Amino acid sequence: MREVLDDLYAWWSAGEPVGVGTVVATWKSAPRPAGASMLVGPDGTAVGSVSGGCVEGAVYERAQDAITTGESSLERYGVSDDDAFAVGLTCGGILDVWVERLDRESFPEFGDVVAAIRGGAPVAVVTCIASAAAPTGDDRVGRRLIVWPDRVAGTLGSARLDEAVTDDVRGLLAAGRTTTVHYGHDGERRGDDLTLFVSSFAPRPRMIVFGAIDFAAALARIGSFLGYRVTVCDARPVFATPKRFPDADEVVVEWPHRYLRAEADAGRVDERSVLCVLTHDPKFDVPVLEVALRLPTAYVGAMGSRRTHEDRLQRLYEAGLTPAETARLASPIGLDLGARTPEETAVSIAAEIVAGRWGGTGARLSTLHDAIHRDTESQPSVAP
Repeated sequence: MREVLDDLYAWWSAGEPVGVGTVVATWKSAPRPAGASMLVGPDGTAVGSVSGGCVEGAVYERAQDAITTGESSLERYGVSDDDAFAVGLTCGGILDVWVERLDRESFPEFGDVVAAIRGGAPVAVVTCIASAAAPTGDDRVGRRLIVWPDRVAGTLGSARLDEAVTDDVRGLLAAGRTTTVHYGHDGERRGDDLTLFVSSFAPRPRMIVFGAIDFAAALARIGSFLGYRVTVCDARPVFATPKRFPDADEVVVEWPHRYLRAEADAGRVDERSVLCVLTHDPKFDVPVLEVALRLPTAYVGAMGSRRTHEDRLQRLYEAGLTPAETARLASPIGLDLGARTPEETAVSIAAEIVAGRWGGTGARLSTLHDAIHRDTESQPSVAP
C-alpha cells in the first residue's frame, strides 16, 4: 500500500470514500505480492495496481460497487479453461483481492497508521477478510485491529481474539511479514474459522555498504531503488562524503567493525539486513566480517578475487570463525553476469541478494521449466 498511501490519505483526509483493492494472497506466478493495492477515487480515478494490468478492470468495477454499497468482498482471479480470455491472469497465476470501501467512518485509525508509516515506526493493520460459521449477529468480516509494538487500536470483535492476534502479529511485524493467518472465533490458534490479513509496515530493511569506492556508489543507487535504507561506511573521511554518495541515506565515517558492532548492539541490524563489504583490504574487511558473519542477517557478501577470498578465509579461521560461519559468506560477491563496470557489478550483487531472498537459482528463466515464482509464504518481505 505504500505506493498509493499519499493519494489514499488525501481522499481520507477530505472525507471522501475510496474503493480499495488489496492483494491478500497469491499462488504460482501472480505478478504482484501480497499488500499491493489499487485505489478507485471518488472521482473515478484509478491509482496503483494489483496485477500489472491483468485484472485491474474487474477490480475497478468491484471497487466502484464497494464505494456505492459499502459492501466488502474477497475476490479470486485466475485463468481457467472457461475464462482464460476474460478476467484472469495470463501468467497463469492466482490471486485473492480484498475489495472494500475506506473512509473516515470505516477506518478512523487510518491517520495514526499513516503517521507511523511516514515516521518510520512499525505498525501492522489486521483485517478480517473471511469468516466461516460465524455466530448469528457476530460477523467479524471487515473488522480491523491496528498493532504497534507498544499499543493497539480497534478490535476484531473479541478480547481473547485481539489478545492472541496481537501477540502473533508483533512477531510478524518484527520480521516485516505481510501475510494471511487463521484463528478460531475466540482466538484459537488451531482454528480456521477466521481468515485475517496482516499488512505489516516495518521500516525499510537496511543495506550497509562498507568501503567508500565507486562500486559502493553504484550499489547504493540500486539498493535505494530496491527499497533498502542504504548506509555507506568507511574509516577514511576524505572518501566517505555525502557528495560522493548522493543515493545513500547516510554516510558514516567510522571503522567498519566498530560501526557494525554498535548498530547490532543497538538493535538496528536484523534478519532483513544485507551487508556488503567492498573494501577488499584485510585491515578493514576481516574485522568487519568477524562481526557480520555472527549476526542473523539476510546476506553477507565481500568483494575480491578468488585469491583474496582464500586469504580472507584463512584470516577469518585464524580469528576463530568456524567453517559453518564462513559458509554464509558470498565471496567473490555477486552473480556471474560478466560484469565489469561499477554499475554492472552493482546489478550482479543486487541479483544475488534478490535470488537469496526468494530462493532463486540465478539461472536463465528460458532454460528452466519449474515455477517462475517460489512459494514466498515463509519468506520475510518488505511491506509494499
